[in-house]
Amino acid sequence: MDLPIPCLDARMDDRADNRVSVAIGWMVVTGLLFVCVTALVKLLGTTLPAAQASFLRYVLGLVFVVPVLWRSQLSQINVATWRLFVWRGLAHSFGVSLWFYAMARIPIADVTAMNYLAPIYVTLGAALFLGERLHLRRLLAVAGALIGALIILRPGLREVSPGHWAMIFAALAFGASYLMAKRLSDAVSPALVVTMLSITVAIGLAPVALANWVRPDLYSLGVLFVVASAATAAHYTMTLAFAAAPVTVTQPVTFLQLLWAVLLGYFVFDEGLDIWVIIGGLVILGAVTFITWREAVLKRRLTPPSPATKL
Repeated sequence: MDLPIPCLDARMDDRADNRVSVAIGWMVVTGLLFVCVTALVKLLGTTLPAAQASFLRYVLGLVFVVPVLWRSQLSQINVATWRLFVWRGLAHSFGVSLWFYAMARIPIADVTAMNYLAPIYVTLGAALFLGERLHLRRLLAVAGALIGALIILRPGLREVSPGHWAMIFAALAFGASYLMAKRLSDAVSPALVVTMLSITVAIGLAPVALANWVRPDLYSLGVLFVVASAATAAHYTMTLAFAAAPVTVTQPVTFLQLLWAVLLGYFVFDEGLDIWVIIGGLVILGAVTFITWREAVLKRRLTPPSPATKL
């Protein structure tokens, strides 16, 4: 009978602990980068129309992703996959435009908290379009997330502004985009999925952006290039975090992003402190974390981590 080797077990535990620490560290960096993105877009404000600002963000970001095309076998992609690329680009274009619109009009904390709804929309969309079963636990989690959204919006107790409505539909569009990304990832490489998203979103936003074009100054272009750089870096560090540890470990760390958004809005943009937004955001994030944990127990991978549905 083989006996366990204590020193070997200890080394394995240390390596596991190190991977968790590394994953949490990368998720902290990811959250900071995404908060940097929101701060810069908030700083830009209404200088440019929302569609034009989001169009320029993706055009400037092409420098990071276009090289992937040279290594891709585009001729081998079938018509159904191309069609899905187009539909995803349209959905994401809609979501990004609404996100830029909301960022210029409502507090950063509200945008951050309401963006947590996107994974909940993914869960509902999977049940409606992919045949996933909604068991009682998942239904309760979805209901909890919707309660969290009501806590944030508090209809009848405060004005639900166009910016809040924009974020509701932005999260819905991001959820639809993620579902299509899951389908695409079965057909092509993840790098090509990201590259084609950038290209199709730039093309999809071009007509709307050109219809209301405002000549951007160098300052606006510089801000949007940093936005594109920070968003690209955030998705990369998020990938490193997921490679180091399961999503169930990294998901709760996304709470820090809400905390930083609240602090940024309070100290930099003088937005005030709304405790109900924090509570509502935590309720939504708790529901998303619960669904993610349940999928890990059942060994399924569907509900995205909260940052994965960002721009």
